[in-house]
Amino acid sequence: MPKALPTKLDGVVLVEPEVFGDDRGFLVETYSAGRWRAMGIDVDFVQDNHSRSSGGILRGLHFQTSPGQAKLVRCSRGRIWDVAVDLRRDSETYGRWEGYELDDETHRQLFVPVGFAHGFCTLSDVADVSYRLSSLYDPATEAGIAWDDPDVAVEWPISEPMLSERDKTAPRLSEIADSLPW
Repeated sequence: MPKALPTKLDGVVLVEPEVFGDDRGFLVETYSAGRWRAMGIDVDFVQDNHSRSSGGILRGLHFQTSPGQAKLVRCSRGRIWDVAVDLRRDSETYGRWEGYELDDETHRQLFVPVGFAHGFCTLSDVADVSYRLSSLYDPATEAGIAWDDPDVAVEWPISEPMLSERDKTAPRLSEIADSLPW
């Protein structure tokens, strides 16, 4: 049976699924609504995305403002450092982050609830990342904060990542805090 491992931020869930392996390979259940609901992931997912990144890539820190977007993230190939940042202004952990390694061996997943920014960097030569989303992607409500915001101070395990233009110019959390919907 899958289990929820302890996390520091309220609402974030680190899922450790049961992996059945033998000489032929493995089988892992990556989602079952009832089992995931029992671990605190009570979300109706409406979209699945898949990204591939080469080594040294950092994507994030991204979020959707309206209606917000929860994500269930897993790395189906390679290894990533996956990060969630609490953007809920009334939260005791506002502006704090936590990160976990996700890979294709343990098959752990990270649930990032609405009100959090999300990002990851690749720790392997190639990484495939799959996301289950609670709302449809809407470019009109996409937003982000700087991956290297000193006030958030995420401890990324890579020092000079390759970034998109959007991520290179993302604002600091303090610059957008008043406009956050949470």
